[in-house]
Amino acid sequence: MKARVEISLRPGVLDPEAQTIERSLASLGFEGVEHVRRLKVIELDLAHQDRAAAEKAVEAMCERLLANPVIETYSISIDA
Repeated sequence: MKARVEISLRPGVLDPEAQTIERSLASLGFEGVEHVRRLKVIELDLAHQDRAAAEKAVEAMCERLLANPVIETYSISIDA
């Protein structure tokens, strides 16, 4: 199974990298770009055969290592 985890900062948490991207796009002439958000994407190949077990394992990985639940949120998608 393949798992994809998308991690982003919680609303209200400053994202200086996204702000820099937004300003840089404007300085390069790309007008009208607003509210840039930066995401981390982590893709995993899993040996699990059971979708529910795979999702539970990836959620534990996110809580313990991949994401900082204090300032980040994450979403998980599992493909067979």
